[in-house]
Parts: sequence; C-alpha cells; structure tokens
Amino acid sequence: MIKKTFSILCLVIFLLSLTPAAPAKVYMDILSPAFQKFPIALPDFSPLDGSEGENPLFREIPGRLSNALELTGFFRTVDRNAYLESPETPEEDIRFADWRVIGAEFLVKGKLEETGETLTIECRLYDVVEGKMLAGKRYTGKKGDSKAMVYRFADEILNALTGSRGVYDTEIAFSGKKNRVSDIYTIQFDGSNLRKRTDNKALTLLPRWSADGSKIAYTAYPRGNPDLYVLNLATGKTTRLFHDRGLNLTGGWSPDGGRMLIVSRRDGNEEIYVHELETGISRRLTRDPAIDVSPCWSPDGKRIAFVSNRSGSPQVFVMDDDGGAVRRLTFDGSYNTSPSWSPTGSRIAYEGRAGGLFQIFTIDENGGNTIQLTYEDEGAESPAWSPDGRFIAFQGKRNGKSRISVINANGLNPRVLYEGEDLEAVSPAWSPHLNLY
Repeated sequence: MIKKTFSILCLVIFLLSLTPAAPAKVYMDILSPAFQKFPIALPDFSPLDGSEGENPLFREIPGRLSNALELTGFFRTVDRNAYLESPETPEEDIRFADWRVIGAEFLVKGKLEETGETLTIECRLYDVVEGKMLAGKRYTGKKGDSKAMVYRFADEILNALTGSRGVYDTEIAFSGKKNRVSDIYTIQFDGSNLRKRTDNKALTLLPRWSADGSKIAYTAYPRGNPDLYVLNLATGKTTRLFHDRGLNLTGGWSPDGGRMLIVSRRDGNEEIYVHELETGISRRLTRDPAIDVSPCWSPDGKRIAFVSNRSGSPQVFVMDDDGGAVRRLTFDGSYNTSPSWSPTGSRIAYEGRAGGLFQIFTIDENGGNTIQLTYEDEGAESPAWSPDGRFIAFQGKRNGKSRISVINANGLNPRVLYEGEDLEAVSPAWSPHLNLY
C-alpha cells in the first residue's frame, strides 16, 4: 500500500519541547475482563495565536477526537457540562484539581489556527492525577487533512496510555455476495470508505492480506473452477496464483511474506499445502484421510492452526510449519472451526457451536483458558484479529441483515462495522497497518 501524504503541505509532526521522550508508564491492561474505560476530558480548542474569536473547529476537532477514542472502547468522554475550567486557560495555569473533582483522569488541551487553506493543530495530553503532560504534537496541513490529524493524535494518546498505537490506519476486507455474484470489498476501522476491490462477475471468496498490506489473495470462480488469485492494490492487477483442478482455497500469507497456505484437493482429498511464492513450489503438509482445512499461521510463522475432522467432528488442531507435531487444541464443543491466531499474543480465536448457533471463542495456544466472547442472537462466525491483537472482526446477522462487526479482544464493546441491505458480507480479514494517515 502506497503511503499517503497530505496533498498541499507536508504534514509537519514534531515533538513539543515539553513532551517526555517516551512514556514510562502503561496505565492499564486494556484486554483484562476487569478493564474500566479511561475517563478523559476534551474541552473546546482555543486560538493558537492567543487571539479572541470563534471558529466552529474549536468544538468540532475535540468532538472528532472524542469519537475516535470511543471507537476503541477504551475511553469514556467526561460530560462537557461538568467542566469547571475555561478552554482558554493557559497550559501553565491548568487547575488539575478541577478536572479530578469531575472524574477526569486524563485531559486533552488543544489549539488551532486557520490561514487560508492551511490548518495547524496543536494537541497535548495530560495525566490529571499526577498533573503532568504525557504527549504533545503539532500538525500542519490542508483543512481537509483534519481527520488525519485527529487520528494521528488519537494514536499518540493510545501509545502514551497503553504502550502501542491504534489501528485507525487499517482496513477490513470481506466477501460481499449479491445474488450469484460476489466480490472483495474493504472498509476502514471507523466504518468509512467502503470500496469494491474486484469485479469478477463470479463467486469471490476468502480474502487474505499480504504481510505488507499491498495485496489481497482470494479464491474465485471466473473460469468455472475455484482458483487462487492475488490482487495488487496499487495497480489493480489480478494474477492467478494456483489453479489445480478442483477445490483451491486461500489460507493466508506467512508473516515473512514468502509463503502462502493453500487448501487443495489436488491429491483427491482436502489437504493443506504450503506454497513458496518465489519458486512456485507447493509442498503438502497434512497426510490424513480426514478433511484438513482453514489453516492460519502463528505470529512467528513456525506453527499452523487448522481444522480437521480426524477426531470424528471438526476441531482445531495445531502443527509445526513442516506438518509435524500435530496436536488437537479444542475439546469443548462438537463443532469448532475457522481458527485465527492473534498476531501479538498466544491466543487463538475460532468459531464454535454453542446452543445451536456459532459464537466466537478464544483459547490459549496450549489449549487452556477457553473464553466465549460473543453471545449474538443470530450467531457469530469467521473471527479475524486486528494487527495489534486488541480487536476481532466477525460476520453475523441481525434481523436477517448480514453484517460485519468488531469486538474488543476481552469480549467488550461490540460495534457494527458494516450492515448490508442486499449484500451478504462474510469472511472478514483484517489488514496490517497501511499508513493511511
């Protein structure tokens, strides 16, 4: 994915002189089931030059920042009606006790200036309890770049409080089916910018992102057989990668980008293969009379989770990347499938049948500590992790309408990302960071 830049002025981002070199404190484990949202105050911004005057952006920009933070499920914006301090109060005169008394633990103070078509925004994040600044940035660009500036500082806030950036610059790909035809679509983390990426006029399934986010692999039937294709997102060019007669399903790129997992019936049974992208050589990994499908890589590329009915019912198994050391992972439930390995941790998400419907579960990579995350009335399927391991996208329905939803990795903050009237949305896949902003 080509890195985007701001269109008139280069976005100027520099650390303010009072900003610490690096945060020394991670404030809370946001994946804990006991997590309580960060109470944060975002008063109106004020003029950067200290002059008097009104500008709709003074309230609009902190409002956008509040919405960006609340998307994550990690923050609770303190009611503006409770604020005791004026937005024009200089940073050196902040009365932190006034913010503490209304329940705020963190505070964002901001200033901005419009000069012609140029917009400059200055933001600072404060720890209200300790009375100190945690982060400060200044951004300059076009007026139309304000969304990027907001998301950039939201990333700064997340990094200061949790130790890592957010996923505002990511997209979720999915297969959207209408009648007998489906294509690959992408949508951003905030639910904006829905785009149709393919136009195959045939069934198009199972999108999988490349490790660098520049390509999407998928299975499609434009020639009547389910073959593997790769879409170059920069050029729009599609290449047929793998096309043995019979079923060929995308499994996913390895973390190093050099290999791809494939499910093929080339030897008469659904088996898992690893395809070397440079040489074009495919090597069979599973050798069992049972059906072996739905492979995915571990974060280090040394192991593979997959689904097999070799134990009598579909269950999740794990093997080494050479096909050895196969072991069963899931034992609870009679039907478990669609594993997805967290890119940053030791958890594996999967869909399991519970109460007659599929729901999303996670389990440790050693097979312990199974947790049910969703309790959707019409079920939840096909989990896909965000690149920071904090969120899971999944497919489901509500009142018969197909939807793609997102939930925090601790099972909290469910949010609908896409809901289609006449488009059946399935098989979400989360991109790596794409540097969209």
